[in-house]
Amino acid sequence: MISVFDVFKIGIGPSSSHTVGPMKGAASFVAGDLSEVARIEVTLYGSLAWTGVGHATDRAIILGLSGERPDTVNPDHAQALLARVGGERRLVLDGRKAIAFEAARDLQFDKQTRPPRHPNTLRFAAYGDSGECLREERWCSVGGGFVIPENELGAAQPANGATPFSFSNARELLILGERHGLPIAAMIRENEATSRPADEVRDHLRLVARTMFACIDRGLSTSGELPGGLKVKRRASAIYQRLKSERLVNDRSAHEVMDFLSVFAIAVNEENAAGGQVVTAPTNGAAGVVQAVLRYYRDFCAGTSEEGIETFLLTATAIGALFKMNASISGAEVGCQGEVGVASSMAAAGLAAALGGSNTQIENAAEIAMEHHLGMTCDPINGLVQIPCIERNAFGAVKAVNAASLALHGDGAHKVSLDQVVATMRQTGADMQDKYKETSLGGLAVSWVEC
Repeated sequence: MISVFDVFKIGIGPSSSHTVGPMKGAASFVAGDLSEVARIEVTLYGSLAWTGVGHATDRAIILGLSGERPDTVNPDHAQALLARVGGERRLVLDGRKAIAFEAARDLQFDKQTRPPRHPNTLRFAAYGDSGECLREERWCSVGGGFVIPENELGAAQPANGATPFSFSNARELLILGERHGLPIAAMIRENEATSRPADEVRDHLRLVARTMFACIDRGLSTSGELPGGLKVKRRASAIYQRLKSERLVNDRSAHEVMDFLSVFAIAVNEENAAGGQVVTAPTNGAAGVVQAVLRYYRDFCAGTSEEGIETFLLTATAIGALFKMNASISGAEVGCQGEVGVASSMAAAGLAAALGGSNTQIENAAEIAMEHHLGMTCDPINGLVQIPCIERNAFGAVKAVNAASLALHGDGAHKVSLDQVVATMRQTGADMQDKYKETSLGGLAVSWVEC
């Protein structure tokens, strides 16, 4: 079972697959016996090699080797730690064992070797005083902050225990709901209860929601230039202030809801681009979509409640799990349809559920949102999660609300099923050329010329 704890993880920007996953892999590698280790060497392959610098992969690995974890690291402390490692050319593995470390020597970006199993592959190697290799591991960062040893990729994962509502596709989920007379959110909540106390699940959902709203608030109150060299200026704060001023003068503008929805998403992804704390939903690069739509539900919809927020997140979890199980949420595997597209599908389903939609309407909302993201490429300029990523989240959020609205105006009946769209997304990603899958070797990434 893919849990709400898996789908919604608290971490730091700018990328779940290129920052969060590598940090977790590095931290896992140094968690054991370090007594004989004199040097660590890390090699990045595939998409990690091509866009790792823009996605802060190198910095994430240094933090992970130092024992930091994405869900607990303080972004301000992280900057100080990175500066210290660079200045002293010394790294304290897992906070326990100091070794010499020079990023130019010990952290390699291999753009020539094609990784055999996954485009986001890392190799960790530990060496002794005499140069002998003590231990070597290869890990794959498969999207959404999930990281798996390369030799376990594709293997059946051990079950967490029997769940009352086990499903592998949307059709099975709908059948279960009809058979038991339960909404999707209730089934997911009962599944979660098989591995954790109900209070722990509720606390996580509320923490996720608080973190999402706090991220939006930080983005709406912060100005300045984003790091990375593109000289992209933060816009969310200025836009938000202008929207509030216009509301005072004009009461309501024709585009008010869409404007606020867009600025919420932009705020999140500006925070993500700056390396701030975000909720992976289902990835960092697409984090603004679900968060913006959830804020829209809280601030603009009638009759909202804590229960509605939990229903939103639990339902979104089910949809994210379907894509994770049957396709991918990794831009390096299937393009941005697997990130912003999946996020929009999750958000549409969550909103439809929170507004009282039936299971078939929820499935329809998820299908509509993904159907209109099919084929979307992942082509970040300079490998940075900024252009087109920040604005793309705003459009994904708008599409999600539109999809939920269309589904709620219908009776749930539709021609193309969510399962068919998931399969189409998977095949489209397989057919997509690698240059359009988070390598910055095609699309906008090469059409834009720096002056």
